[in-house]
Amino acid sequence: MRKRTMLTACLALALLTSGAPASPIEAETGSSVRLSLNGSPVEFSAKPRLVGSTLMVPLRDLSDALGVTVEWKEDTHTATAVKGDRSIQLTAGSATATRQGTQVLLEEAPIQAEGGKLLVPLRFFSESFDFNVYWDGLNQSVAVVDADKSLPTVGSIERMEELLEEARQNGGGMGYAAPAIRMPVAAETSKSAATAPQAAAGAVSDSVSVNEKSTAGYSATNVQVQGVDEADVIKTDGTYIYQVNRSRIIVTQAYPAESMKVLSTVEFSDPQFQPREIYVDDRHLVVIGNTHYQKTIAQPAASGGASTPAVVSDAAVEPASVIQSTEKAQAIEKIRIVPDIMVRPVLSTTKAIVYELGDRTSLKPVRETEMEGYYVTSRKIGSSLYLITNQSFYNYYAAFSAITKAEKEQALSTPSYRDSAAGDDFIKIGFEDIRYFPKSVEPNYLLVGGIHLDQPSQKMTVASYLGSGHNVYASEKHLYVTVSEAEPIAIDRKPEASGKLLAPMREMNSVIYKFGLTDGATRYEGRGKVPGQVLNQFSMDEHDGYFRIATTKGDMWRTDENTSKNNVYVLDEAMNTVGKLEDLAPGEKIYSVRYAGDRAYMVTFKQVDPLFVIDLKNPASPSVLGKLKIPGFSEYLHPYDENHVIGFGKDVEEVPVKGRSDTAQTTALVQGMKLAIFDVSDVANPKELHKEVIGVRGTYSELLQNHKALLFSKEKQLLAFPVTVYEAPDKGQAGSYGQFAFQGAYVYRLDPEHGFELRGKVTHLTEDQLLKAGNHWYPSNRNIERLLYIGDTLYSSSQSLLKANDLTTLKEIGEITLP
Repeated sequence: MRKRTMLTACLALALLTSGAPASPIEAETGSSVRLSLNGSPVEFSAKPRLVGSTLMVPLRDLSDALGVTVEWKEDTHTATAVKGDRSIQLTAGSATATRQGTQVLLEEAPIQAEGGKLLVPLRFFSESFDFNVYWDGLNQSVAVVDADKSLPTVGSIERMEELLEEARQNGGGMGYAAPAIRMPVAAETSKSAATAPQAAAGAVSDSVSVNEKSTAGYSATNVQVQGVDEADVIKTDGTYIYQVNRSRIIVTQAYPAESMKVLSTVEFSDPQFQPREIYVDDRHLVVIGNTHYQKTIAQPAASGGASTPAVVSDAAVEPASVIQSTEKAQAIEKIRIVPDIMVRPVLSTTKAIVYELGDRTSLKPVRETEMEGYYVTSRKIGSSLYLITNQSFYNYYAAFSAITKAEKEQALSTPSYRDSAAGDDFIKIGFEDIRYFPKSVEPNYLLVGGIHLDQPSQKMTVASYLGSGHNVYASEKHLYVTVSEAEPIAIDRKPEASGKLLAPMREMNSVIYKFGLTDGATRYEGRGKVPGQVLNQFSMDEHDGYFRIATTKGDMWRTDENTSKNNVYVLDEAMNTVGKLEDLAPGEKIYSVRYAGDRAYMVTFKQVDPLFVIDLKNPASPSVLGKLKIPGFSEYLHPYDENHVIGFGKDVEEVPVKGRSDTAQTTALVQGMKLAIFDVSDVANPKELHKEVIGVRGTYSELLQNHKALLFSKEKQLLAFPVTVYEAPDKGQAGSYGQFAFQGAYVYRLDPEHGFELRGKVTHLTEDQLLKAGNHWYPSNRNIERLLYIGDTLYSSSQSLLKANDLTTLKEIGEITLP
């Protein structure tokens, strides 16, 4: 039988809030537990009850909701439930049930309640008729979902072993060895250490209210989907600039620029917390980062060599300055002896800290959430915040070791999470509430969490999946997570003309999981599958109810039928493929994709850059409208208007392959950074209207890998981004790198008629630093990272400076040194 842990937290809550001790046999849940079926609430004619850790609900109400026919025998107090070819039999007061004619031992017997109503185990009954049951510990709710509308759950450590073994046999993402570390035996919830952030006032003592805001327009983070915000290292609200800066958050009054000043520096009492990105709206600042809590691990006097048990504490232990002596004593009392297997010494989490934006000189934290795992990405839609983390298995191989079940449960420990709105305890997710992606199992837990910032009483919802999310796309209503799936394919093993045997082949597919997003909650809505792998989030898009995805299938190095080919697929709301365009640019791979309404723009590359214009107006029949082949490639595409697209990438130069007698064989060598404006008004004949090449080989901009580094405004004819430039006094050979010449921002005036007009450059480096620079440069604290504007002022930020320049003339208005 499955281990029933899903409702222990609910039982504890019932005991705590009842005002008097509950019966040791049963406790009514009252209104504390909410149930839903396929997203719709379920009302019961009698209160559900907790018996032990099993939730009991009225049979008639549940069977009617699930479409199950029930026959009741009064003389034996036995109910027979049937739906299709599935059937079960339950008897009041008996823990022995039958399923498909086979006896099953229940953890708790059905109850004959007042009024003759029979209360039955919710999970057993629902799962018997192919429904999945999911428990939300913080919000005290249970969701019952049709199996074909939901993902299966792991259920037990035994099933976990089976899934991992199947994945290992298929070679699915298991080809690495994890380091040997220790993990505590933690069946109960553990308490987080005190990590409340502290806002330290800066040099300015005057109070600045949220109401004193500028009326000037200001820039926002460059995002993929309008209305779906993405976190970044810097944000502005039109008056203040908030910046992640060397493990702190610096709040600066930036407007007006002539009187810039640092208002406060937000420090964190948790020395392990590293802020990564932030969100800002009218009411809140949200700081997202990673932290970890050290475990107390001690080795007793050895007497037995390597198998000597280790002493491991359940409690997360902070430095002495944070945890009081009484807390330490409590932690010591919880020390246990565990076998010397690989266990975690730390609890690594992704934490979100919410601040109320009032007095900017002293920001106050109002909420914290944490989920185990490293930070993958996040999205903010209105007041709803969604977080995604990956927690890898630290000891995947323990699943195949000759150790006890308890030891395996330690090694393959399920993840946990917490929300300060519900207390400081971490809620541990049971195996029965871990979903898994069929055929895409990896030694990893993917966690998707959501909160509503304007509803602090609504607890965080968290769903956990066995597997990892490789790429994530979000619209205003849906979240899509792609997972790579490898399947062996048969190939001709005969040697090529060169005498080399072809390598074994696995066909890579992309499985897409669709989740609905509503007010900080997520719900699974379906699964789709297409050949090939996606490049990044820009390979995906949602438009008019259809999901579009671009993939590369095969390998560029191959010269047979399995060489790389590029594709576009269209899926309907049920995630069924309804249209496809395949086999574009054989031998090349996708470097960038951008969707714009009924069109898609795709750049592939091997030696030249084909830009494909793709028609998606008819979802069932996508087609190529036109293409353009030019030197170089674009790694990021940004729509200018419906007839023009801006490309950011690299220039290339074709040179003969050295050591080959065939001089006609060439290779492409990457050169400087290339900007281009493409005219797609004539879709059959796209043109490169203008281009600009910055520097030579070695020139780099974060923009090529991170779209958030771009500042663009069509209305202001503004294009700006940070760049590190290398120049060559003499052109020299195509394969040679240039010498460092500049780090800062290039600021352009841009329109389709005149192209790229360099307004000027902004740098935070001093003349002395430039003179002292050698052939190369490094990640200096004076490297410009982001640009933004407020009104007619351009702001550039590095870790050391915040500088303001006139947006038209680039004349410096002022700068402040950041503490």
